[in-house]
Amino acid sequence: MDTKEMGAQPPAPDEKPPGFHDAEISKPTAEHLHEIDDPDAGLSEAEKATIDRRLLRKLDLRLIPWLSLLYLASFLDRTNIGNAKLDGLQQALNMSNAQYNASLTVFFVSYSVFEPLTNVLLKRTRPSLFIPTIIVLWGICMTTMGLVHNYGGLITARWFLGLAEAGLFPGISYYLSCWYRRSEFGIRMAIFFSAAALAGSFGGLLAAAIAKMDGVGGKQGWAWIFILEGLATVVIGVLSYWLVYDFPDRAAFLSEDERKRVLRRLAADKQASGLREHEFKTAYIWASVKDSKTWLGCVIYMGADGALYAFSLFVPTIINQLGYSSTRAQLLSVPPYACAAILTVSIGYLADRTRQRGLCNIFVSLIGIAGFCMLLGSKTAGVQYAGVFLGAMGIYPCIANTISWVSNNVEGVYKRGITLGLMIGWGNLNGIVSSNIYRSEDAPRFYPGHGVVLGYLVVFLFGGSVTQYILLRKENRRRLRGERDHRSEGLGSEELEVLGDKRPDFIYTL
Repeated sequence: MDTKEMGAQPPAPDEKPPGFHDAEISKPTAEHLHEIDDPDAGLSEAEKATIDRRLLRKLDLRLIPWLSLLYLASFLDRTNIGNAKLDGLQQALNMSNAQYNASLTVFFVSYSVFEPLTNVLLKRTRPSLFIPTIIVLWGICMTTMGLVHNYGGLITARWFLGLAEAGLFPGISYYLSCWYRRSEFGIRMAIFFSAAALAGSFGGLLAAAIAKMDGVGGKQGWAWIFILEGLATVVIGVLSYWLVYDFPDRAAFLSEDERKRVLRRLAADKQASGLREHEFKTAYIWASVKDSKTWLGCVIYMGADGALYAFSLFVPTIINQLGYSSTRAQLLSVPPYACAAILTVSIGYLADRTRQRGLCNIFVSLIGIAGFCMLLGSKTAGVQYAGVFLGAMGIYPCIANTISWVSNNVEGVYKRGITLGLMIGWGNLNGIVSSNIYRSEDAPRFYPGHGVVLGYLVVFLFGGSVTQYILLRKENRRRLRGERDHRSEGLGSEELEVLGDKRPDFIYTL
């Protein structure tokens, strides 16, 4: 990248800067660090550190709060059907248990099928256009769920809801990784994902309040849950056209010097994603598909995500079966989610500081395993409710931590985007299983449902994390001993850049 380009004013939203083939970020490698003008040349290290902290605070304030709100709306809209069920959805639409579960399942089919494609669409358009548009679309789908009169209408709306929501989580996961150093990404991802736990907490309170509108305008309480939350999402989507920004090299809220600083700090972090990878090639797909880290990441993520959806869709029903009324069950679902949100952020901070994301996954998964053992083994309502707490605390932190772990260890702009898309898509495909394991005929103990979730946590989340940790640790030792140095022999800076995380000097985050 030419230094003159770096010093130019940011192009208008509908223009592409010279030399760029798409709207993606250019993240130069350490070898290209000298090509970017240093706006802080001549300053002392203390002065540079002060400027860097100020820049980081600015990025955090502009990016994290609004993106977290978007994910809160997303998760609320996909899981509020569990709250609506408690307020009479199934009876009002004359649905059997199998039809209700099918309406849950169909969301994950469209969501998972289209998810791997969305990161490519994000980069071929612009975040400031792609993200707000899909939010408005799924807000409309959510609103129509409150207007349906039968099972066919509900399942159709759920299909399109999954299609519209497919681009948000993998898109923002990738988008945030283009702004922060690897050691800074985990806590931001954790704060972003904690919105899912807050959605569960907030959703219970909101549903209990909205249900009081039963009969207003001739609509039942469950319908108003969908209508009001859908309309709120549309408003959020429209505002996002002004509050979601493009990648750092085009972000309007950054000054010329600040854009240089962002790119320089990414370069110093050895993030090689994108200086020359402007044109999409099928080789980037194969680089991801042939990487064992991609598939182990899929295994780990399915362990967390399959358990997440089973928990979030059915926790109001589980609590209701402990003997509480629907309104009280909605309210009692709030505290477990609040604790999960706090632990999610805490684990994100701890993993960033220690750079031990694998160990954090392993430790947290044991909390979830203990919780579901309590749900399976005790008949006491108090013990089971405590198990719900541990279950939430053992699932939610692992989602954000796994995304951060994989993002840290995959280099190359398209490869990372494709890997995240595959992993998140596969994880969400397990929502099909999660939608069908808590059956009404298994109430009140739900042995099959609890047993399947426990299996996901033990085999996939815990077992996959242990395996990935061991393999990455072995590979780091080989690189430090120089056993991979032959990969870089005779290669120029461009060719080294193409190697991505296969470079011998790229050390994996454990």
